[in-house]
Formats: sequence, structure tokens, C-alpha cells
Amino acid sequence: MLLICDDENGSPTNEKIAADPAYRAYDEDLRRRGAMLGGARLRPVADATTVRVRGGETLVSDGPFAETKDVVGGIDIIECADLDEALAIAANRPYAARGCVEVRPVWE
Repeated sequence: MLLICDDENGSPTNEKIAADPAYRAYDEDLRRRGAMLGGARLRPVADATTVRVRGGETLVSDGPFAETKDVVGGIDIIECADLDEALAIAANRPYAARGCVEVRPVWE
């Protein structure tokens, strides 16, 4: 899974992303590889709700799970032959040039 992290204050709109040739090229590369399994852009952290259970009590709070400038703004679920291919895909993700892309395997 690719966790797409960025400072959401400078995050482009959905319209700008759709019009950006770099994003279209990234999407086409994933289609060519047959690597895209799913993904989604997340709503801003202001829309987040965090749930914790401590001592049997459920605690619900508004906002993100942590205080940080960079937030997870979306995910790409990809299928790759190995870590090297996943890293190549992550490096090609346009957000890697402005924020960061965390590559993390999922449990199978």
C-alpha cells in the first residue's frame, strides 16, 4: 500500500489533479503494469474522527490520530512483484515530489 502524505494546506484540488499530465501519466503507468488494485483520496483531517479504547472505555475525538504537519491524504493499493517495483511506482507518484509516499506491505 502506498500512503500518500502531504501538507494538506497546499494540496491541489481534485480538478487540478485530474488536469495534471503527471497524474495522468502515473495512472497510465499503473494501468500498463496492471498494478492498481484500488485507492482513494481522503477528505481533510478536519473531517476525521479518531476512536481509541482505553480500559474498556471508548474515546471518540475529532481530528487526526496525531499532531503533524504532513497527513495521510490518500492511499493506492498496488500489486507488485517485489519491493523494488513498489519503490519505483512510489517514486513515480507525483506526490513524492511535494510530500512523501510511504510504502508498506499489507498482511496476507
